[in-house]
Amino acid sequence: MEFFKEVHSPDLKLAHLKNLLAINSLAELCVSINTVTELKENEGDIYCLWGAFKVRREEIRYGVRFSLLDCPHALAWTVTYNAESQNIVIHCTIDKTETDPDFVESIHEFVADWSNGLAQAF
Repeated sequence: MEFFKEVHSPDLKLAHLKNLLAINSLAELCVSINTVTELKENEGDIYCLWGAFKVRREEIRYGVRFSLLDCPHALAWTVTYNAESQNIVIHCTIDKTETDPDFVESIHEFVADWSNGLAQAF
């Protein structure tokens, strides 16, 4: 399943977005993430609305991808910048085509919290 949100952010510099999206900034950017412990530059432990998970950060061409390594649904999300539309795009995926409606709703909440946090940051 896939979930999307966009945040209009004219003239955003991609390097600034990537720098902001550090492991130790996750709880500041998304209220669904309660605590973060950075273990390495691109890995850490988080406690979020679904519980405790190991998280990995990877820089990609137009942003950053985060993966919950021990999530039973293989949840991952990317935060990228589309320079043409001047939108930050939050794209979240899980490894199921159907799942519990409450879980689906919580993912929508998670993506909305990212959208709100990034809108406030920029």
